[in-house]
Amino acid sequence: MTEETSTLTGRPAPPPVREWPALDLAGTEFDPVLAGLMREGPLTRIRLPHGEGWAWLATRYDDVRMITNDPRFGRAELATRQVTRLAPHFKPRTGSLAFADQPDHNRLRRAIAGAFTVGAMRRLRPRAQQLLDGLVDAVVREGPPVDLVERVLEPFPITVVSEVMGVPGGDQERVHSWTRQIISTSGGAEAAERAKEGMYAWITETVRARAGSTGDDVYSLLGTAVARGEISEQEAVGLAGPLQIGGEAVTHNSGQMLYLLLTRPELAERLRAQPESREAALDELLRHIPHRASVGLARIALEDVELHGLRIAAGDPVYVSYLAANRDPDVFPDPDGIDVDRDPNPHLAFGNGTHYCTGAVLARFQIELLVGTLLDRLPGLRLAVPAAEIGWRRKTMIRGPRTLPVTW
Repeated sequence: MTEETSTLTGRPAPPPVREWPALDLAGTEFDPVLAGLMREGPLTRIRLPHGEGWAWLATRYDDVRMITNDPRFGRAELATRQVTRLAPHFKPRTGSLAFADQPDHNRLRRAIAGAFTVGAMRRLRPRAQQLLDGLVDAVVREGPPVDLVERVLEPFPITVVSEVMGVPGGDQERVHSWTRQIISTSGGAEAAERAKEGMYAWITETVRARAGSTGDDVYSLLGTAVARGEISEQEAVGLAGPLQIGGEAVTHNSGQMLYLLLTRPELAERLRAQPESREAALDELLRHIPHRASVGLARIALEDVELHGLRIAAGDPVYVSYLAANRDPDVFPDPDGIDVDRDPNPHLAFGNGTHYCTGAVLARFQIELLVGTLLDRLPGLRLAVPAAEIGWRRKTMIRGPRTLPVTW
């Protein structure tokens, strides 16, 4: 019936539905399933390991930007739909920016915007550098070899994010254990749900305790916003959870970048010798790394939309792939290569449109500090084991090395 209808309407038949299993990929290998889907066309259909049905997938740069900016595609309906997805556990919370459409999205984002401005990050930078220097000092005293993930890449962003959020020092390790389990696909839905229950109960208590606070940390801003009636307590808790998890992405993204630098010593040497080239190089590494497995959150078509001659019907789930958009050859010549002189470099590593990453400025400056400080403080930094022996995270939505043993 579909092919007959397509003939009658003059539209091409919809592409076949492709299975996209959850792959455990080593290193910074680009997902071969996604590469195959990109070759099939700009708009394909996929079925992921969990959820129900199939979804459209857009992989071209211009289409990704259009869909993420177009109000005809929304997220709010996901809260009541079990669309095909990577995550085995999926329980959206009221207040989460990720599932909010306008005008609610702007109302919610205003409550915490003050903690993530360029000015706030500029004020935080000296403190972040001090924290990082303390970690590197300890590494230098101990001497090589050390595991950079354990000693620097994990504790640094956890501590910085905890300071931005307002997590007391005594609670930081407990909160980190929850966030680590939540982003893992191992342990099943029960383990993730227990971690969520623990973390969200702690967040609820913290928001209530900050109701009269004049602080500028996120939990204080949320507590006062609830007290003023600008957002509900439930919305405050839903806002805080994903922000608290943000430190995990910095750990694993910077781990991938350092792995690339350490397996390309000529590139690391250039960044060491030419600090002025680091900003452009980090943009290129952000474009290049496969920072996540599969795809993130879908959108739902709120009305019929025609794209590339195909009809996306109202109610259809639609995924965009930022990883694929960042390898679009029409925008990025030699897309699979690493060109630190690439200019312009309009990558979409932090997303696009309404749901552009709230903590993008925070994440970016942490990565800059990590890469720059380690290159400057540890001369001759190199892997302490063959690259093939590096262990990579498995059963996770955010890719990265489990360990990064180095010497210098």
